[in-house]
Amino acid sequence: MEQRRKVVLTGATGFVGGSVARALAGQGVELHALKRPTSNLKRVGDLPIQWHVGDITDPASLRQLFDDADWVIHAAGQLGQAGITEQTYWQQNAQGTHNVLATIAESGSSPRVVCISSGGVLGPISKTDKDALPDETWPLAPSNGYERSKAGAELIATSFARQGLPVMIVRPEFVYGPGDLHVLGLFQAIQKQLFFYVGNGHNTCHPTYIDDTVHGLLCCLREGRPGQIYQISGPRPVTFRELARTIAAELGVPPPRLALPRPLVSAGAAGAEIVLPRLGRTPLLSRTGVAFFSEDRRSSFARAEGELGYKPQVDLAQGVAAAVAWYREQGLLPPRPQITAVSAA
Repeated sequence: MEQRRKVVLTGATGFVGGSVARALAGQGVELHALKRPTSNLKRVGDLPIQWHVGDITDPASLRQLFDDADWVIHAAGQLGQAGITEQTYWQQNAQGTHNVLATIAESGSSPRVVCISSGGVLGPISKTDKDALPDETWPLAPSNGYERSKAGAELIATSFARQGLPVMIVRPEFVYGPGDLHVLGLFQAIQKQLFFYVGNGHNTCHPTYIDDTVHGLLCCLREGRPGQIYQISGPRPVTFRELARTIAAELGVPPPRLALPRPLVSAGAAGAEIVLPRLGRTPLLSRTGVAFFSEDRRSSFARAEGELGYKPQVDLAQGVAAAVAWYREQGLLPPRPQITAVSAA
């Protein structure tokens, strides 16, 4: 009989980490997770998790957490959002990764470790590569503070892998689905018919449903090669027009039509980033957000498919329908409009 695996998870209270925790709990592993004293456990409070109080920015609080671990998933970190300083991103994402891996190395254990990175470390695709599907051989080219911190975390993880720690890096692309609050604002803006295209709306993103993301991460834990990077993305990249129209159709509202030039929107976002924080408010659209909606980002999952057996199963329409259903259940979006039949007199 196979020995029960001890699995340690950082970031279990987040969207991706919590989804990984739920999947692992269903597989009967001995699941340990890190939490801060102020962590909200609502997402995973029903799971059989042995909790450890600590913080990835405090190395002393991580001692003994990884002792005798078989698997480690490092999902903790700071997501990209308006108002976060470059120093905070670096402390959480890069230095936090160093602290986790250094503690594992010092523990004497040699678990298989997956560090969750981001497809954003490759930066936007240049106009000269407009038809390319970037793979793991592309050079790092981060374009903002969040991406730079994740690129730094990758270099740290690669360094530990060269020293013999069995570390693998996974780069999910634009993860969405039930449980996510990070892109809720996009759905709400389309619901309220406030969303507009930055530029012509034909730039691409690469939506990846949460279940596909978790499947790819677990495939990497089992089959991945130490020191290797694996990109996990959805079935295909889509334009922002297709994304917005798909969301609008599921919400039962007209698709967005307004398109504004990037320089105008970027100037407005810059002003909002200066003024609104002084009023105690967070800008709805940052300059980083403007860049996201007006640049091309996508990635190839060919290596993960070939080496791990990863294959995304959920297309955009299915994933958006599931996300909208969850948002409505949580009261985050209004119910679907009821169409009342009117009989002829």
